Amino acid sequence: MLTTIKNFLKLHWRLLLIISAAIVFFIGTSSYNYQTQQNGFIKWSSPDETANYTFTKLYAQSGNLTINEKYNSLANNIIHPRSFLAQGDLLKPMSFLGLILVYGKIAALTSYKVIPYLTPFFGALGIIFFYFLIKQLFGKNNGLISALLLAVFPPFVYYSSRSMFHNVLFVVLLIIGLYFAVLMNKDEGPSTNEQAKNNKANCRNKFIYPALSGLFIGLAIITRTSEMLWLLPLLTILWLFNIKRTGIVKLIILICFLALSILPVIYWNQILYNAPLNTGYPEMNSSIEKLTESSSQLIKTTVSKTSELDAIKALATKIKNTIFYFGLDAYKSFKMFYYYFFHMFAWLFWSAVLGFLLFLFSYKEIKKRHLAFLAAYLVTSTVLLFYYGSWEFHDNPDPKQTTIGNSYTRYWLPIYLGAMPFASLFILKISQLLKNKFLIIGTRIAFLIVIYFISIQFVLFGSAEGLVVSAKKQKATKAEYDQVLSLTENNSVIITRYHDKLFFPERKVIMGLFDDDNMNLEYAKLTNLLPVYYYNFTFPEKDFNYLNNNKLKKANLKISIVKSITKDFSLYRLEKN
Repeated sequence: MLTTIKNFLKLHWRLLLIISAAIVFFIGTSSYNYQTQQNGFIKWSSPDETANYTFTKLYAQSGNLTINEKYNSLANNIIHPRSFLAQGDLLKPMSFLGLILVYGKIAALTSYKVIPYLTPFFGALGIIFFYFLIKQLFGKNNGLISALLLAVFPPFVYYSSRSMFHNVLFVVLLIIGLYFAVLMNKDEGPSTNEQAKNNKANCRNKFIYPALSGLFIGLAIITRTSEMLWLLPLLTILWLFNIKRTGIVKLIILICFLALSILPVIYWNQILYNAPLNTGYPEMNSSIEKLTESSSQLIKTTVSKTSELDAIKALATKIKNTIFYFGLDAYKSFKMFYYYFFHMFAWLFWSAVLGFLLFLFSYKEIKKRHLAFLAAYLVTSTVLLFYYGSWEFHDNPDPKQTTIGNSYTRYWLPIYLGAMPFASLFILKISQLLKNKFLIIGTRIAFLIVIYFISIQFVLFGSAEGLVVSAKKQKATKAEYDQVLSLTENNSVIITRYHDKLFFPERKVIMGLFDDDNMNLEYAKLTNLLPVYYYNFTFPEKDFNYLNNNKLKKANLKISIVKSITKDFSLYRLEKN
């Protein structure tokens, strides 16, 4: 018995270590929501999280994805939080539906109370499958260190704790899908029972692995459909490198199960947005229409009028502008890359660069699977760098701050994860210079300890939006929430700039100020129907008087203070003058 246990540990100690790291990861990332969402106070730090949680819970409990807001048709659709789409009397998700449907179905089978802990669970699962994937591509030792790096990588930890964003779920589903794609093209080794082994291997390779790969890649696609911009080239590259091994049967099975996994979203898109390919993002819907039209015109022009180069160039430019509808700015992209990779995660950047150089120097050891990984990674990184790097994100109220909470860190998760096998290779190669077995192991452990210390310190304390700082802010909002709700009626409307995520759905909310005369007229309509309040920064006396004597007076409105809630924020009542 003891010998059996020893043999098992000898064979599987790496996997057991990864599973242990995944369990610690789950407990650690779950503790954020456990500590900040107590006594029924389930609130989120961003509008996107609020919307995802609201619709996930709604779908789990009712199977529905719309919220009725009957007063919206009387107020020009202004009654809704950010990240919600208001159309007539209905509020709909302004988001990709994958997370809502996946988490909602799990919650329907268990309890809505598990929703805040599903991303930590999938994040932990992702660590295990990342180990499996990198093990297949770069070996078991590289897989081990890469997975251990992922277990403490700050953005992965952060956005698993901030659990209602799409990005971690998307990355994990993609990792699982790619892992099964690798397995379906892998040769089975020799066996003592060759016939039985071959039968099982054929079944797995030809049917089970392609089906699982298509299923999970499809789920990744519906979780963040916009990532198709780089995901489609990535999958095409991997297929071209494995075109003979994949064959036609595996490809058809993979595509069929991929299509099967996206059917629920196609169904809901038709119901919610009146077209199977539409989403809650109007800009994306417009881009899809323009891209389809322009691509069709480009093909026709290329085929029928190959001499008209100007027309082809014009259409190609139109396609580029449609894809990069927020612009294409190389300078800004590299600037953001400097801030959010080179500077913020210098340990990963430099170890990956040095590991990549060592990878090139060991060119005799480079195999086809390494080249496929490298080609896919370069294409993915290039698209992500310029696509998201050209955008202007201000997730933090201070636009000058570069913090872990800014969107670049979650959108660039594939870039970070793709660098980890090279960082792992650097650690492995450097430690092997020492020759002595114990010194090699000690060096690797020392590297990991330093990286763990840097990473944990950063994700908890080293940023203006670190988890400890965020948790303190989240707990502090409970007092605001309690006071405002006690001073407002159940059917009241609260106009606010930043607190819509705090008061919804207990109160109707409008994201607004008093600087727009048209909006002020809409507020005036609502005062005839509902109690209307304003919650924002406390007005200085001169601004308060200006509003009552000028801006609001035009709309026949007046504002009066109800109570100063905090040092900076006050609650006001808006009434007819």
